[in-house]
Amino acid sequence: MKRFRLLGLIGGVILCLAILIAPTPDGLAREAQSALAIFSLCFVLWVTGALPLAVTSILAIVMLPTLRVIPASRSFSLFGSSAVFFILGAFIMAAAMMKSGLSTRLALVFLRRFDSGPRTLLAGVILAGGFLAFWMPEHAVAALMFPIVLEIARALELEPGRSRYGRALFLALAWGTVVGGVATFLGGARNPLALGILKEHYNLSIGFLDWMVAVAPLSIVLMGAIFLLLSRSFPSNVTDVSGASLVLREKANALGPMGRREKGIAAIVIVTIVCWIVAGRGFDLASISLLAAVSMFAFNLIDWKSVEEYVNWGVILMYGGAIAIAAALHETGAARWIAEAGMARIGAMPPFWMLMTFALVATFLTEAISNVAAVALLLPICFGIAEGAGIPPVLVVYAVAVPAGLAFALPMGSPPNAIAYSAGYFRLKHSVSVGALLKIVALALFAAAALFYWPALGLVV
Repeated sequence: MKRFRLLGLIGGVILCLAILIAPTPDGLAREAQSALAIFSLCFVLWVTGALPLAVTSILAIVMLPTLRVIPASRSFSLFGSSAVFFILGAFIMAAAMMKSGLSTRLALVFLRRFDSGPRTLLAGVILAGGFLAFWMPEHAVAALMFPIVLEIARALELEPGRSRYGRALFLALAWGTVVGGVATFLGGARNPLALGILKEHYNLSIGFLDWMVAVAPLSIVLMGAIFLLLSRSFPSNVTDVSGASLVLREKANALGPMGRREKGIAAIVIVTIVCWIVAGRGFDLASISLLAAVSMFAFNLIDWKSVEEYVNWGVILMYGGAIAIAAALHETGAARWIAEAGMARIGAMPPFWMLMTFALVATFLTEAISNVAAVALLLPICFGIAEGAGIPPVLVVYAVAVPAGLAFALPMGSPPNAIAYSAGYFRLKHSVSVGALLKIVALALFAAAALFYWPALGLVV
């Protein structure tokens, strides 16, 4: 693995230098050629993992003014995008929910409603993970629910690697949180990143409620598809789940009644979500997010040490570089040049099939690299291709960001997959075979939404 990363670093640097010293093609400005060189370097580094995602983004922010692609003031100012601060506020709220035990309480409340039998318990794991991922980062939800599901598996005496029901439970944990994470801006970093790139390119935005109305139904239907696929692929070898019921009851009793801290955090989270829905169009979502975070400190509901423990600062650093690269590709004309020179066949497609091509590429690319990196790499190029076809940029955001969040097959595709895989209850062949079927179902549902549901919302292809 270290050798692979070293080769990725060397290969990325060589590719970057080759593009920089090559003659400038017709129709491409010199600064656009430099932007493409930086983009190529970051692409290789992100795909190979030669450097941490955040470090690669910092490198991009420095290289853009150094190679005179955009001024330093512009490059560094992009780190102040509202998308960055929106996700910072969301991370702080998630940290408060996890530190106080509120998120654990919500998970247990869900699961205890579904502990009457093996099929209902399986459905409960999917729905609990999916619902919590509406309001918290999906990786945090998976980390929160993992020990609960692990104790359930042990209480039911499910043998790792052999129990069909054990496989189903841990795949339900992973995939439920994954599909829940695409439904709102809170479930994954890629959605706010996509909004930030959209804002920089077209000065457009998508409201919290607008996104949820457009995507949440797709997410809910996918949860049903997960349940059906897992039930058929791994028929339960368990008939009695009373042991799981006992574990859930003991954990719920151990939490005790809700205290002032939990109640205060729950109240702020509810008010924040209502504000996002009601005032999101006229008031910046990031401002609401940060006001919520400040309120938690003002009412002494969370301390800074807890924030440092739970907030993923690397993801926040990743944002600045990704948005800066996307802005540079757009402002220098590099993204349009790629679209015109290298994507002629896609550009000739009908708009619907163009969107489906974007979705197909995004959903398979996200199995190999971070979904945040997939959005950062694809969205600027897809914007350039779609402009010639007259496709609304908002639809392009949905076509890239939503499928980029649907990684099912490989553990490295998303943190929930990796967390669930670490338990040892399913092997790679199980997630790949059933995950491939789920990916086909997801693309079919995405196509149906683009053809029939989104036009009813005014999103016409």
